[in-house]
Amino acid sequence: MTIVFAVVLGVVAGVLAGMFGVGGGILFVPMLVVPGVSQHDATGTSLLAILPTVLVGTWRQHQYGNVRWRAAAVIGTAAAAAAQGGVLVAESLGDQTLRRLFAALLVLVAAQIAWRARRKV
Repeated sequence: MTIVFAVVLGVVAGVLAGMFGVGGGILFVPMLVVPGVSQHDATGTSLLAILPTVLVGTWRQHQYGNVRWRAAAVIGTAAAAAAQGGVLVAESLGDQTLRRLFAALLVLVAAQIAWRARRKV
């Protein structure tokens, strides 16, 4: 992976994270797998790479009054605790299996977003 590729990926993910609250796993993981990074390494790298985006995005959203601190603390605490189990499961799976499960998750999320957008029109 080149530095230019990493910078472009970071910029695109940063813009999308700021706009929609997504970017890390949805963009980082698939784009890291493209140049040949293993699914496991892409997942771990994505988790660390999202920290600066989260900090800056939260700071800016807080300035607009869009952060619900109590809800975020509860969700974040539960997610951090559950992530430990997720890591154990991910490490027990093969790279291809983990990649397929991630792809299925992306398809389900896309279907849910499309369904909700269709209903609101």
